[in-house]
Amino acid sequence: MRKSFIIGLVLLLGHAGSSALAAQPTIDPGAPDRYVVVPGDTLWGISGRFLKDPWRWPQLFELNKDQIRNPHRIYPGDVVVLDRAAGRARIVKSETVALTPRVRVEPRESEAIPAIPPASIEPFLTQPLVIDQATLESAPRIVATEENRMVVGAGSRAYARGINGKVGQFWQVFRPGEALVDPDSKEALGLQAVYLGDARVVREGEVTLLEIVKSNQEMYVGDRMFAAPPPSFVTYVPRAPEKSVQGRVISAYGGLSEVGTNSVITLNRGTRDGLEVGNVLAVFRSAESATNIRYAQPLTGFRDTPLWGRTGPTGRGDQAAPPAPETNLPPERHGLVFVFRTFEKVSYALVMQATAPIHVLDRVQNP
Repeated sequence: MRKSFIIGLVLLLGHAGSSALAAQPTIDPGAPDRYVVVPGDTLWGISGRFLKDPWRWPQLFELNKDQIRNPHRIYPGDVVVLDRAAGRARIVKSETVALTPRVRVEPRESEAIPAIPPASIEPFLTQPLVIDQATLESAPRIVATEENRMVVGAGSRAYARGINGKVGQFWQVFRPGEALVDPDSKEALGLQAVYLGDARVVREGEVTLLEIVKSNQEMYVGDRMFAAPPPSFVTYVPRAPEKSVQGRVISAYGGLSEVGTNSVITLNRGTRDGLEVGNVLAVFRSAESATNIRYAQPLTGFRDTPLWGRTGPTGRGDQAAPPAPETNLPPERHGLVFVFRTFEKVSYALVMQATAPIHVLDRVQNP
């Protein structure tokens, strides 16, 4: 039986003090009075229909920390109602009247809408992503391939050491990738794991026989493995970190130097710095990222352009590089990111809003 929930979004109007106004989310003047939730919606998307800052949705409901971590679920068919006259946020559940002697109630957990687009982050929720040197050295590894092939992929078989005695029939194959280093402190934050595919145990032993059931990239002797974790998904709603957090974008998925909305980035802050799944951070351009934008990428072939060595209107003069950009510029916010997976020293976040490209070395902080 379907239940319909009426969810009231409330904003206190009137001549309040500046501090009260600062704490109150701002409703978009063009917000509709009501909205019916449909399959494919997200909490962020629905909030964007009502608020100028969608991540501040929980504040309208006056949810405490525990409630935010386990929010009231919203399902397709629910009605979001904007009550501009009310003085507080509230969630009102409509009464359901049984019209027949028997009512069958089925769980709807799987129908609850997520906080952010699931398709953008699902692959990252079940992959190791970040590993340390000790974990790398102790991880099982492929030691041989079927018929001594150079590479293997889906449908092929391989042999591995280190699986015997460990629980798990399905394993993820990966290889160490880029070393993550804090650009400010130069601290080694870990190794970024490159996910290659999945393997299934065919026959366990000191040397275990595996079947490659999925491959994103070719696999070689020496590639490592982790036991595949159970499926999981982020259900947290957006919120600001509880403590002040300041960090940087240290990489973007795919090795890109600039990304936009719905892209995944890596931050040099993790659980030890107070970041949690669901935290929202604002992105600001930094002097370092501005310099990187100007010099790191365009220099390929830059000497062959009319701009190289230009010192006046005619472009004549000494062949000198253009002057470095001004570094003492005021910060300008140009994006919002949602943290969806955390490790001790680093975190992964999804770009939710971007008025300009997000670049490596951009700064992030509390919104």
